[in-house]
Amino acid sequence: MGKIDRLYAITTYLMNNGKTAARELSQKFEVSVRTIQRDIDSLCQAGIPIVAEIGTNGGYYLEENFRMDAHTVSNEDYSFILTSLKGFYSAMKSPRIISTLEKIASLTKNPDNTIILDFSVLREGDNQLLQILQDAIHTKRPVSFEYTNADNITRIHTVEPIAVVYRWYSWYLLAYSVVKNDYRTYKLIRMKNAKIIDDAFTMEHKKAEEILHDIDNQMPRKLTEITVHVKSEARAKAVEYLNGIITCEYDNNDCDMKLYVIENEHLWFGTLLSLGDGIEIKAPEHIRNRVLESAKKIVALYQKL
Repeated sequence: MGKIDRLYAITTYLMNNGKTAARELSQKFEVSVRTIQRDIDSLCQAGIPIVAEIGTNGGYYLEENFRMDAHTVSNEDYSFILTSLKGFYSAMKSPRIISTLEKIASLTKNPDNTIILDFSVLREGDNQLLQILQDAIHTKRPVSFEYTNADNITRIHTVEPIAVVYRWYSWYLLAYSVVKNDYRTYKLIRMKNAKIIDDAFTMEHKKAEEILHDIDNQMPRKLTEITVHVKSEARAKAVEYLNGIITCEYDNNDCDMKLYVIENEHLWFGTLLSLGDGIEIKAPEHIRNRVLESAKKIVALYQKL
């Protein structure tokens, strides 16, 4: 990245992230702290109103009313935005998204079509549920819904919705539970009969990204290491779907692989079962037993026929 591009990038980063320490900027843009200091001096000389705050919690930030000229956004930038919006629309067919997409398309000359993001596989639930959740989020009103948890227990939940999030291969609602006095995530596919409550939030909430970051730090996902032996005929599928690390390869094209999984998730477990005798779990023992018990139940079911 050249100096001019870096100066633009520093300015937009400060606009989007607020006060930032010189060391954080140096790590972000992979230059020395001294280079960042010289860049800040250059921006100030160019009339960009950057404030330097000294001290333990110091850093650089832009004056509140500063806005960049729209002409700094290039046609290539608009192409990137257009590509992202098309991908977003493929995952969630919303009239609001298509309206925004059309506005950006009108600003883009000869858009770059060399990259296409098709996220249609991410479609989940119904548009009515998504619309209810988005309306509640925008108007800052609680929602109630029936929710069936992983133990197949159904309860009524009333929460303050923060954001709809796609992570861990599913759509979730990030929300604040007044009853639990904590932030929770709820799978959309497990929600039914959602409705907006005509009431106000009990408190002002932080940004969704900050809440998710805090949740991940406070309760990191516990991973279980699984060692498997993969036969040659199942190797291609195992590599593609299990996303493991090959630790040993054999002359007959068999291999050993390590996986790191969340035990109470079903995707990896279903994939293991689907590979049949093409894959053998070597460790841990309780996962071997879990597969064995599932296989026995499947055999017993079909022997009744």
